[in-house]
Amino acid sequence: MINRRTLAGLLGGAALALGALPAAAQDVTLKLHQFLPAQANVPKLILDVWADNVEEASGGRIEIERYPSMQLGGSPPQLMDQAIDGVADVVWTVVGYTPGRFPRTEVFELPFMVTDARAGSSAYWQMYEKHMQEDFADVHILGTWIHGPGMIHANQEVLTPEDMQGLKIRGATRQVNALIETLGATPVGMPVPAIPEALSKGVIDGTTIPWEVTPALKIPELVQNHTEFEGNHLYNVTFVLAMNKAKYESLPDDLKTVIDDNSGLEFSVFAGGTQADADGPSRQIAADAGNAIVTVSEEDAQAWREAAQPVYDAWLAEMEEKGIDGQALIDEARALMDAYDG
Repeated sequence: MINRRTLAGLLGGAALALGALPAAAQDVTLKLHQFLPAQANVPKLILDVWADNVEEASGGRIEIERYPSMQLGGSPPQLMDQAIDGVADVVWTVVGYTPGRFPRTEVFELPFMVTDARAGSSAYWQMYEKHMQEDFADVHILGTWIHGPGMIHANQEVLTPEDMQGLKIRGATRQVNALIETLGATPVGMPVPAIPEALSKGVIDGTTIPWEVTPALKIPELVQNHTEFEGNHLYNVTFVLAMNKAKYESLPDDLKTVIDDNSGLEFSVFAGGTQADADGPSRQIAADAGNAIVTVSEEDAQAWREAAQPVYDAWLAEMEEKGIDGQALIDEARALMDAYDG
């Protein structure tokens, strides 16, 4: 026979055991991995906003752990495979960190292709849905976007294509490196986090990145010359926010809906536009430091366009070899960007 004290002990033990169980069997924790410091603009203004929105919309049933600066290990070019293999549940990465693996995305990386980050990001998502899902079949894509105007930051003034001769310039992707080489400079491929040390040690003379990330990398302190292009993006790189496919498919339907509602076209435009909006304050930091900022006019940019034409020719030939109609991708991307009215 169980006495009152024994019964109380049993009930107390049961309560403790129940308390040790998850609050709900369908609660989910997602690990978000990316390569920039947590205080940089993309994590702070885009990734954290996305993660906070997902957590709130799920009523707290989804928790997103954020791992900046490659804290889960590996290097930035390994992020896509980390999403595929489940090392991370969600990753933000530069598509071009794995050269040639996703060739259709390169249409948005061609020189002077893009003039507006929101229009470009919108077109990128639409073309992902239509043409690129097979390329990304091993992951679940949440967002696709591009940054604001790509430009040059160097330890000497760059006004014309001839000024690029002999410089060692960091590039992020295959197409950016092709542009650098076509302009007479030596391309040096490396992920963003490696730029400050490479500049400080003289491994490179300059780098191609948009304004928004320059404060996080202390670029205005490391070089004093910046070259931008009036109304144009000299180049772009393409980004994706990608999720482990099995993790997404394992979610209950209502949590899939939470993820879906915070992904797609609207999020992609938000991400690209927000990244571009951060260019202005970052540019001001360089201006306040007294650095030389050169803006190449539309008229003077024509010489750059002509010098960059071989990049188009080579890319179109490569796409043809792969059985891809590169010119059709260019035409469609331009039409979608021209039609953007957001």
